[in-house]
Amino acid sequence: MKQVFNPYLPLYECIPDGEPHVFGDRVYIYGSHESEGSDRFCNLDYVTYSAPVDDLKSWRYEGVIYRAKQDPLYDKYPYMFAPDVVRGNDGKYYLYYSLSNIFPDCSYAISVAVCDTPSGKFEFLGYVKNPDGSVLHDFMVFDPGLINDNGTIRLYYGQWWDFFEDEKLNYEEAVNRTMLLLRKTREEVVNCEGGAIGSMGAVCVELCDDMMTVKTKPKHILKLPYKTSDFAGHEFFEASSMRKIGERYYFIYSTRRGHELAYATSDYPDRDFKYGGVIISNGDIGFNKRQEEDRVNRTGNNHGSIENINGEWYIFYHRQTHKNEFSRQACAEKIKIGQDGSIKQVEMTSCGLNAGPLKAMGTYPSVICCNLSNGHMPHCDATNERLPNITNKGDERYIETVEDGTFFAFKYFDFENVSKIGISYRSGDIAPEGEMLIKTSFGDTVCGKIKITHKKEWTSAYTEIRIENGVYPLVFEYHGQGSLDVKDIYFL
Repeated sequence: MKQVFNPYLPLYECIPDGEPHVFGDRVYIYGSHESEGSDRFCNLDYVTYSAPVDDLKSWRYEGVIYRAKQDPLYDKYPYMFAPDVVRGNDGKYYLYYSLSNIFPDCSYAISVAVCDTPSGKFEFLGYVKNPDGSVLHDFMVFDPGLINDNGTIRLYYGQWWDFFEDEKLNYEEAVNRTMLLLRKTREEVVNCEGGAIGSMGAVCVELCDDMMTVKTKPKHILKLPYKTSDFAGHEFFEASSMRKIGERYYFIYSTRRGHELAYATSDYPDRDFKYGGVIISNGDIGFNKRQEEDRVNRTGNNHGSIENINGEWYIFYHRQTHKNEFSRQACAEKIKIGQDGSIKQVEMTSCGLNAGPLKAMGTYPSVICCNLSNGHMPHCDATNERLPNITNKGDERYIETVEDGTFFAFKYFDFENVSKIGISYRSGDIAPEGEMLIKTSFGDTVCGKIKITHKKEWTSAYTEIRIENGVYPLVFEYHGQGSLDVKDIYFL
C-alpha cells in the first residue's frame, strides 16, 4: 500500500523554503538545503526532488543541481538562501538565489544560473544587474521569486527589517543600519519612496531577455506603511512568491509573525495588492481561531508557495525540528480556492499529499506527527529549553523529552477494525513512570492507556482499544513522572 505523509521527502532531508513548479508532466520542488541537526541556515548545496503530477506519492531524488562554490562570491558568502526557478522564453530554466552571510553583509546580489532541463546541472550565469552593468542593490536583494507572465519575466524580492519601529533605536541609528544593509548613502535611504521606512519591503522588477538585466526600476508592490494598511497584523517580512490564476495575481509571502504564509491579490502584477488572509501556520495559529499562546508546535519562520498539480491546488511550506531554526523539513497541504478567489487557512496534517487519510494499519514513524506540544511551546530557536522535539541520532529519528502533559498528534487516520495501538519507546534522561493516553480528539475521551515504565532500550508496548470505524485524529498524551523518547506508533 503506497502512501505519502508529511514531511513528504525522506526523513533525513531538510529542504525548506520550497517553491513548487510543474514543468511538463512532473512537479519539482526547489528550496534551500540544510543538514539534519545543523547549527546554521542553508549550509548545503541545492538538490531537487520531483514527482509525476498524477502520483504525488512517488518523489524521486534528482541529485545536486547546483553547488555554492560555483558562484564567484562563494568565499565571502558561503550560504545559499531560498531559490526559485523559472522557465525562460528560450525554453531554458533559470535559477535565482542570493548568497548570504551574517548581518550587515547578509545579501550582496541576486545570482542567476541556467540549465537546459529543470533538474540538470545548472551553470552560473551572472548577477541581476542594472542597465549600466552595475549589480542591482535597490531595496533588500533577498528571497527572489519569479514568474513568466505570458512572456514577461518578473522578479519579486525584498525583506522588511523593523529598524524604524524598534523603540531601542533612534532614527539616526536606524538609518545607519539600513545604509549598511542596503549599501546606500544616507541621502539614498532617507529620500527613498515612502521615506526611510520605504527603503525595504516587497518589490517587483521586469527582466530583459538576457534574464539578468532589469528592464524597469524596482517598485513597491504593497502600499506603505504596512501597519496602517489592510496588511496590519500580517505585514510582509520576506519569502516573495507570485502565482497567476486566471487574470488574478496571488502574492504569497511570509509575515512578520514568522510562522505563517499569507497571500494578497491584485488584478495587476506590480501594484494594488489587497491582503487576502493566512494560508497556513506551522503552529496552526489562527486556524479555528487558535491563539499564539496555544500553538500546537514550536513555531519558526515559514516560506513556500502554492501550485496547481493535476487540477488540485496545494500549499508547500516547512516545519521546525531539532529545537532550532536550521533543520526545517518540507511539508504540503491541499487547499481550496473559492469562486471569489479566496483561500481559507488550512491546518497542518500528517497526510498532506496522500489524497486522503493514512490507513490505520502497520507501523509509522512518530516524527510524522503534525502537532507536538507540552502546552507552552515557544517561537523560534529553543536550543537551551527543555521541550519535546523531533530529533535524530544517526539514522534513528524520534520524539525526545516527552514529559508530563506532552501530546503528539497525527491527522488523520482511517480506522477500520483496529483493536490495538502501541508505541515503541525508551526512557529519556529522567526515568519515566506513568501512562500514555490514546485519544481520537483533543477532548477528554480516552480510548486506551499504555503503561510506561523505565526501559533503557527501545521497547514496544500496546493497549487494546475500542474505536468505531471512521476517520479521526490520533492523539497520544503522556501523564506521569520522568521523560521518554518515542520512535514509532503501530496498529494491530
